[in-house]
Amino acid sequence: MSNPAALPKAVTPKPGMISVAEAKARLLAIVGYLGAEQVALPQAMGRVLAEDVAARRTQPPFPASAMDGYAARSADLGDLPVRLEVVGHVPAGQSYDKPLKPGQAVRIFTGAPVPEGADSIVIQEDTERQGEVVIVKAISPPGKFIRKAGLDFKAGDVGLKAGRRLTPRDVGLAAAMNRPWLLVGRRPRVAILPTGDEVVLPGDPVGPNQIVSSNGMALAAFVESIGGEAVQLPIAPDESAALRRIVAAAQGADLLVTTGGASVGEHDLIREALGSGGLDLDFWSVAMRPGKPLMVGKYRDTPMIGLPGNPVSTLVCALLFVKPAMEKMMGLADAAVPNPNARLLADLPANDRRQDYLRAKLRRGTDGALEAEAFTAQDSSMMSLLAQADCLIVRAPHAPPAKTGSMVEIVPLASPSFEL
Repeated sequence: MSNPAALPKAVTPKPGMISVAEAKARLLAIVGYLGAEQVALPQAMGRVLAEDVAARRTQPPFPASAMDGYAARSADLGDLPVRLEVVGHVPAGQSYDKPLKPGQAVRIFTGAPVPEGADSIVIQEDTERQGEVVIVKAISPPGKFIRKAGLDFKAGDVGLKAGRRLTPRDVGLAAAMNRPWLLVGRRPRVAILPTGDEVVLPGDPVGPNQIVSSNGMALAAFVESIGGEAVQLPIAPDESAALRRIVAAAQGADLLVTTGGASVGEHDLIREALGSGGLDLDFWSVAMRPGKPLMVGKYRDTPMIGLPGNPVSTLVCALLFVKPAMEKMMGLADAAVPNPNARLLADLPANDRRQDYLRAKLRRGTDGALEAEAFTAQDSSMMSLLAQADCLIVRAPHAPPAKTGSMVEIVPLASPSFEL
């Protein structure tokens, strides 16, 4: 965060709800790429490449056998069966360094260099060994079981492009290309500030009018899953001076995320407490459910997202807004991949003027199509239903009633814990 002496004057945004699409666009306009850092290959999983990665060697670096068997000259394999003198034994990692002469063969194993002069690999199932002689009973076309040098890639070939989030496959390719270090986008440091007198941390004493806070820990886990570094701040009480003292600990963060204290009214704590300290607010109300009281702006030049306090609203808004903001900071391009569709398993009523995100179960129908069924209860305090949900059904503003069997847009929630 910047020096308080150079704070911009707080701006009061115009009232009124804006669309989800406009809110996302305005948020992404105030966040930027954080730059790159070099990391060792074992730490590169999930990071976003900041430069193209080219191979430092050719793979394979020599013609290699693709099977266990015998390297031979096709000119010697005309009339079967044929007897060849075995003059060498070549496991992977070794080589036969003499040209193969007429009537000779070399015992060879998968991955080993093919001797000079050999153009055929006779697989071991088609041979019979008798001492230092091999009897060849069947053959394959010349070259069939020989991997040419550079079959996979050649030195200088670009195997991975900048802007790609690295998977285990990519890490393996980078290793094969002899790239032990990679330049990747820096991980965003996300300061998480829960607020409210009514919430306490799990395990702490709970007063008669209090509840256990889930937002901070859920957001920290979410930030880490996206590839960021979560900085957990203490729960700020509903008192402006205390909140300002706690938020000072966010100095140096790339993104400030608050939860609670964003509603319109006498308890809109965040705007009141931070407004005099450098909060430059862009908007504070989005036409969506859950998550209407969503604030976006900058606090002392640090992008800030003020999330609602209800647990479901917090995580739904994190998925729709915090995730794309972090991805832009890491250098991941917005691919604008449309959300998938699913077939409704139950009727839905007409929607009002807010875009709705309904928690739902997801399954595969007998025809392989996705099928979704919204939970009957959709209260934004019900974290248990969010944990059970597989997706969110998206209902556009003023959407008419949707009948069973009709197609609806969904936002998948479940993602594989292991990705190749």
